[in-house]
Amino acid sequence: MMLRHQGHSNQERQPAALDVDQISKSYLTPSGPLDVLRGIDLHLEHGETLALTGESGSGKSTLLHLIAGLDVADSGRVTIGKTSVTDATDQERAALRRLQIGIVFQQFNLIPSLTVGDNIAFQARLSDRFDRPWIDELAERLGLDALSTRYPEQLSGGQQQRVAIARALASRPTLLLADEPTGNLDEQTGDRVVELALDLVERTGCMFLMVTHSLRLASKLQRQARLEAGRLL
Repeated sequence: MMLRHQGHSNQERQPAALDVDQISKSYLTPSGPLDVLRGIDLHLEHGETLALTGESGSGKSTLLHLIAGLDVADSGRVTIGKTSVTDATDQERAALRRLQIGIVFQQFNLIPSLTVGDNIAFQARLSDRFDRPWIDELAERLGLDALSTRYPEQLSGGQQQRVAIARALASRPTLLLADEPTGNLDEQTGDRVVELALDLVERTGCMFLMVTHSLRLASKLQRQARLEAGRLL
């Protein structure tokens, strides 16, 4: 993986599977604009993993949202494969998330009217990548196989988190984005979640970008980077 910073050479290079080029983002506050991201460069190849750390409010979640096309940068460009997320329409971004990106949010975002089993399979069915043996394996390894007929409201926070993780992995995405995916889990289950994600990377060659406060979990990924004052260190 290559992490570039402002001031580095602009030498010609081949595009990476994920290219984040000079992304900047600010928000208006009562006291004026707040610069959250300041010229972020980040590049991942297929099969590479990166843990993103930093203090609360450092812009980690904002960066993930920009990569996923859930928000729009003030300047810069995000490209996944040959698709420019920056230039895409809302409809094209939605299709990109459906077909190529698995996302684990801090909030679980489960569908209340669907059972655990149907929640896990939801995105895989939308992307026409439903694979029963893989989904059964995910459920078993995340300890969800006995909960398949329950509804989200019948689950604990940790159980809902595991369902959200299984759903993101079920479609075997090109890019897996995880925002504090182990925040509601005990250490043992958190380790299992990260191992599952790394297993997916090894099996399919997908990219994995994880935001985490845990330096112990971050060390399990190939690369670690820290966001501080809107810049990547």
